[in-house]
Amino acid sequence: AAPTKKSSAKSSARAQEDPTTEEPTRPVLSAEAAASQQKVLGIFQTAFDEALSSAGFAQTLQEVKSALYDRDFGRAFGREEYLEVYAARWSPTRALAYAAALEGLREWLGGIAASETTPARVRSGSKTLKLLALGGGTAELAAFASFLSTSPGTSGDITLLDTGPWGGAVNKLRDSLLIAPPIYKYASAAAKAANTPLVGPGQLQHTFLQQDILALSADKLREILGVEPLLVTLLFTLNELYTGGGIGKTTSFLRSLSKAVPAGSLLLVVDSPGSYSEAAVGGKEKKKYPMSWLMNHTLEEIEEGCQWEKLEENESVWFRLADDLKYPIQLENMRYQIHLYR
Repeated sequence: AAPTKKSSAKSSARAQEDPTTEEPTRPVLSAEAAASQQKVLGIFQTAFDEALSSAGFAQTLQEVKSALYDRDFGRAFGREEYLEVYAARWSPTRALAYAAALEGLREWLGGIAASETTPARVRSGSKTLKLLALGGGTAELAAFASFLSTSPGTSGDITLLDTGPWGGAVNKLRDSLLIAPPIYKYASAAAKAANTPLVGPGQLQHTFLQQDILALSADKLREILGVEPLLVTLLFTLNELYTGGGIGKTTSFLRSLSKAVPAGSLLLVVDSPGSYSEAAVGGKEKKKYPMSWLMNHTLEEIEEGCQWEKLEENESVWFRLADDLKYPIQLENMRYQIHLYR
């Protein structure tokens, strides 16, 4: 069962800021942080070089954009060719933003990392952080790897679950995570020495499951979640569920998740801010409700023994890319809302 304590925590100080669409001044990143962002972009470029250099990239990208504009997520994410183009175009920024979000939650995540049980890892004090990414794909995998790269003594075990055929794209990215990114042949000796894989051997385990989130049985959900505390994420997924699957089915799923998740687990929800995340209810005269309101209404009304405590929230967060990043195509900054529960 999930935690029994009912929500009583106040929102973090960041949540008190007025949501705004005005993009803030670009923050100054350390050289180390900028280099980390560039390494992640290099990994995406290596993994999806074939798609990026394809003569049909622009046309396929336009087809994906059209499907997304029509909110036809089944069409946008239904073909491997589309997914690789999506991964090359939108996942890099998402991955960097998600990694930054995880970094901001490091203290909470450290509390659910389990100590290793194998003798060698017990002696070294190693821990394993488990993550279930509902609606997850390449962005979640890269973000988790980036977080682990700055977490000495911590390995990761991530399960990515989505209805789309993400397996091929995920495997390509996984392979690129485990090798050093390409480097300029005349780079300095120091640069070459620092050019290492994002994660070390055995530091990251991953599983991809192609399943419909809303069709998961209670038993299957418990099997996937396991018995140890973990991080469950819905990153730019919950509003898609409300829109595509309906409010009734999505509400039912959130209740099932709340009953099945191991005690002490964390739930992280990231999605588009404001009016970009709304779901309609009713017949001819439909009324729109914010995704965050529907989510909070559901999670706060879960029966006794399965209630969530809100730890942090912010209705409007800007993620800004570092200056001078290199990537074959232009990438944009992004804005999102974030909610963390336990």
